[in-house]
Amino acid sequence: MPKQIAIDGPAGAGKSTVARAVAEKLGFIYVDTGAMYRAMALFLSQQGVDPEDRKAIEAVCDRAEITISHVDGEQQVFLNGENVSKKIRTEEISRLAAITSAVPKVRQKMRALQHQLAERQDVVMDGRDIGTCILPEAPCKIYLTAGTAERARRRCEEYAAKGIPADFSAIEQEIIERDERDKNREISPLRQAEDAVYLDTSDMTIEQAVESVLAIAGSCAWK
Repeated sequence: MPKQIAIDGPAGAGKSTVARAVAEKLGFIYVDTGAMYRAMALFLSQQGVDPEDRKAIEAVCDRAEITISHVDGEQQVFLNGENVSKKIRTEEISRLAAITSAVPKVRQKMRALQHQLAERQDVVMDGRDIGTCILPEAPCKIYLTAGTAERARRRCEEYAAKGIPADFSAIEQEIIERDERDKNREISPLRQAEDAVYLDTSDMTIEQAVESVLAIAGSCAWK
């Protein structure tokens, strides 16, 4: 059975950065499930679908063919044959994905693809419901988080590096609201799996967080 590392946690906690680095060090495939939901959000936006209209979303989401491939170790996301890896990294698509990812049919579609990826190869997969719903049998589960203020600070630093103005208070409030939506959504809410290791990275550098995850993975009983 392929080895599986499931990393869950709230938005802005650094899951993707840490998971990508861990996968590289272990020689595993990194699966960014959030990118898949972003690709769906992009598709719905292109179709002019209201993100709050569940029936409209369910009517068209099967038309979205979302696939993942790895080129030189980097994950590439394709939407109906087009590489959308860069297009899905905008704040607008992130906001839309936070809403549309709660639709049951969307989650069902993404879940099937995520299972297929994990059944074929060793993976490090991050998201909101990996350890609880997608890979409940994974021998290595981690709940990676950080305080809202720290997550907002990191987001501000990212914006500053890109020359984008950032309002700390507004960003922190957005993170708090996102947490509430993720924790209280009807389908697959954000929560720590009972057998997941809790890892707070508020006072850690990325390198320290990566080493912590590697240490946890090293203590897992691989099946």
